Parts: sequence; structure tokens; C-alpha cells
Amino acid sequence: MAARGAAQAHQTHNHRECIEDALKRAREICAGRGAQLTPLREKVLQIVWRSHKPVGAYDVLDELARSHKSARPPTVYRALDFLMGEGLIHKIESLNAYLGCVEAGAPHSGQFLICRQCGATEEIVDAKLETALDQAAKQAHFAGERKVVEISGLCARCAA
Repeated sequence: MAARGAAQAHQTHNHRECIEDALKRAREICAGRGAQLTPLREKVLQIVWRSHKPVGAYDVLDELARSHKSARPPTVYRALDFLMGEGLIHKIESLNAYLGCVEAGAPHSGQFLICRQCGATEEIVDAKLETALDQAAKQAHFAGERKVVEISGLCARCAA
């Protein structure tokens, strides 16, 4: 199981290194697929990765506008759609916000632990959970197209 989030962010986590690793991985993935990771898209990805909390599209726009004066909502939404399409970020549906993907490039569904107090969000990747969801959908004769599991509660730091 892979994870990123509150526990890492509050311990010995080097966030600058985390962002650089995410950007490097994104460049490799896009180059391997022949996808265009433009400077603007890369900047949007960097903004999404700036913390371990989901970020809304208008927050991305506000920060992007500091360096790209012509940035408008359609620009941001196109960049976010591209990044989601390439599996570099996830949309946290319950928050209508975006989070960098810890398993970029690997096929998986979104599984998230969301702290209702501090907002820290941890992506978990649990193959058993993914299999259980697939089996439940199959038994119900349901053709699932997208899986997102979001669990709200308190992270270890806020619960203490």
C-alpha cells in the first residue's frame, strides 16, 4: 500500500523534494506518452502539489495569475483536465478540489482519507479494496466507469 499525506507531511517529510519528484515523474510520464507537459501545465501541477491539502481550481487560478497575467478559468480547467487525463492528479469530489497523485503512471482508483479538521488528505492505494469494489459491482451487474473512495474523519495529528 502506498500513501502520502498527513502523517508524512507532519513528520520528516521534505516537501520540496516531494514536489520535485512529482514534477520529474510527470515529465517522464508525459514524454513517454508523447503528451505535452507545457510550462503552464507544469506550473499548475506544481501549485496542486504545494501542500498535502486539496486545492480548488480558483485557488490554482489565483496563484497562477501571479506569474501568468493572462490566466483565466478556462486555462486552469484545461490544464487540470489534462493533468487528470494523464493520471498526474486526482479530483477530490466531495471538496471539488485537486490533489497530486502519489501513484502517477500506475493504473489505480482514487482512495482518500480526508481530515475534516486540518484538511490534510492522504491518498491510499489498496489493491484489496479495489478488488472488493470491482467484485461488488460485478455481483450487482453494474458496469462501473470510475471509482473514488473518500473517507472523512480526523488525521492522527488532529485526533491526538
